[in-house]
Amino acid sequence: MTARTADDGSPVVEDVEAAAYTVPTDAPEGDGTLSWDSTTLVVVRARCGATTGLGYTYGSPTTAQVVAQQLADVVRGRSVWNVTATNEAMNRAVRNAGRPGLVAGAISAIDLALWDLKARLLELPLVALLGASRTELPVYGSGGFTTYDEGQQDRQLRSWTEEQCIPRVKIKIGEGWGTAEDRDRERVAQARRSIGDRTELYVDANGAYTGKQAVRLARYLEDQGVTWFEEPVSSDDLAGLARIRSAVTMDVAAGEYGYTLPYFRHMLDAGAVDCLQADVTRCGGITVWLRTAALAEAAGIQTSGHCAPQAHAHVAASVPNLRHLEWFHDHVRIERLLFDGAQDPESGHIRPAAAGAPGHGLTLRHRDAEPYRVA
Repeated sequence: MTARTADDGSPVVEDVEAAAYTVPTDAPEGDGTLSWDSTTLVVVRARCGATTGLGYTYGSPTTAQVVAQQLADVVRGRSVWNVTATNEAMNRAVRNAGRPGLVAGAISAIDLALWDLKARLLELPLVALLGASRTELPVYGSGGFTTYDEGQQDRQLRSWTEEQCIPRVKIKIGEGWGTAEDRDRERVAQARRSIGDRTELYVDANGAYTGKQAVRLARYLEDQGVTWFEEPVSSDDLAGLARIRSAVTMDVAAGEYGYTLPYFRHMLDAGAVDCLQADVTRCGGITVWLRTAALAEAAGIQTSGHCAPQAHAHVAASVPNLRHLEWFHDHVRIERLLFDGAQDPESGHIRPAAAGAPGHGLTLRHRDAEPYRVA
């Protein structure tokens, strides 16, 4: 299949399509403010001739409609080489549709697909196209849902630390919007018993606590050796995050709900975090994730890739101020289930360019995915 070209001879994006797949969880899952029993993956494919790039996000199946109805026509016919220009065109096109939320997820998935397409046409691993800062990426095991009983939590934590040699793990706390502090404390203590003294222990409240409640609880968390307190209050409460950050010894982290670059700047200007989280499947794709990491670096702050570890691998390897990637149980399971080329950690790291495949190296297994398709 011969690729179409623009007037300047550059190949163009000929087609963009999206599909949504809803996959049941392997057990009920929940955090401090939400519970769920399935997760939806929205996959975007961008084609040039016989070559296809793949991107994805997690969110509502409606995201696939945003791709088809709001963005596909904006992307078709544009140069494959000029991904940043296409990203800007998409942002302008959705001004009246409302950019944050699922629209940002759609832009992110397309941007990922376009970078993958460009790298595949150049026959380069994506990290080689972006420019590598490192060859291996630390990960932390993430899950420990509030819906788990002690046995489930123990088995999950031990699978990360003992089977995959991941030296840092995270559990959810803040159950019932912060109304179950005694159970939060007990689950943290159980987690410490499961992982021993040498493994780093992180907690994530998903914004469930009030400010003073988070500071009070932090004293107990410090006694348990917790070194990472994620979203102790809502990530929209930048002043509250900053107050908590100044009052506790552990690192305060947030940023996963950043859908625009100015959001991250406001978070950094407020002194709200010790580590800035950004999600490549929400923030605007690789194009914006790189800018977010640069903002953090300029502020002397490290960045961490939120969830979707396979989507983050190559772009995360291209920045010097990366702390780690989140090895989130639900997304790891889905990415292994539906994609060829998904990586597994070795000694707590993944190595995105190890296979040498072009692009990010992921391909959708259509036969396995089709039973879960909802859009």
